[in-house]
Amino acid sequence: MPRIRRLTNNEQATVYHVMSRTALDGFPLGDIEKEFLLDLIKRFASLYLVEIMGFCLMGNHFHLLVRMIPEHNFSDEDIVQRYDEFYGDTRKFGEDQLPSLRLKLASLSEFIRDIKVSFTRFYNRRHNRRGYFWGDRFKSLIVENGQTLINCLAYIDLNPLRAGIVKRPEEYRWNSLGYHVQTGNKDNLLSFDFGLKEFGVKDIKERIRRYRRYVYEAGALYRPDKGKAAVIDEKTLEKERVNDFEINRIQNFRYRTRYFTDSGVIGSREFVRENYRRFKHLFQSKNEKKPKPIKGLEGIYSLKRLSNIA
Repeated sequence: MPRIRRLTNNEQATVYHVMSRTALDGFPLGDIEKEFLLDLIKRFASLYLVEIMGFCLMGNHFHLLVRMIPEHNFSDEDIVQRYDEFYGDTRKFGEDQLPSLRLKLASLSEFIRDIKVSFTRFYNRRHNRRGYFWGDRFKSLIVENGQTLINCLAYIDLNPLRAGIVKRPEEYRWNSLGYHVQTGNKDNLLSFDFGLKEFGVKDIKERIRRYRRYVYEAGALYRPDKGKAAVIDEKTLEKERVNDFEINRIQNFRYRTRYFTDSGVIGSREFVRENYRRFKHLFQSKNEKKPKPIKGLEGIYSLKRLSNIA
């Protein structure tokens, strides 16, 4: 059965959660590989029309939360400047190539492709090998701004805790919260949005504090249930509460991995409906698909991804 074309909205700025796994056994992404992959993300983010909301680089996969910005938001001069700053004097292009360049730089698929192809070349040279490094096509789902975005970002930043690597999310070097805390957001790689603009939070330090609090509260909510334990223990949470965390827990946050990685669209009921109408022609099912509520995430719905959507 042919794969359905990726769900992308090129008409307006759109947030996507991207996840890609390696094709190799074990955990081939060591410290050096993660550092190089992060540098690639930084480098290509300066070329493409993209805003990096968050990331997490694990031993056998990575997550990115990105906002792709339509090419019509940029002038020809903006596009040329990005190209020249990225390539310097090593590559030139004619004016007739500008339209295709504009489309390329606004493409989620091209952005991820450049990162993955460049990394594969590095990895194969470093390990004296040939062949594929990454597995199937990367997964991507459309994420609504606001509460859905911050839930998704928290899910991404808590990956190393679920894997038992660290006890606090900012202790991990290769996730977005760790990057904010450890480097002070070096090179201004990450957005300070956190999905909190809609809540009237304007001060950057306050945004980081509130987001960090949100991640701790959300992580501690994953209580033992069906064999699954909290990723942040109560002692750690209580220590953090002494330092400004004296608020009620974020209600109804539960981790539902399949919704953050295997949905096609995630957000409010109306947001999901709107995007389903936009992409309805891509689905082979004749039956009308309806937004499905996500248990434990009040007010958030998903459009189930068909098995052959990548």
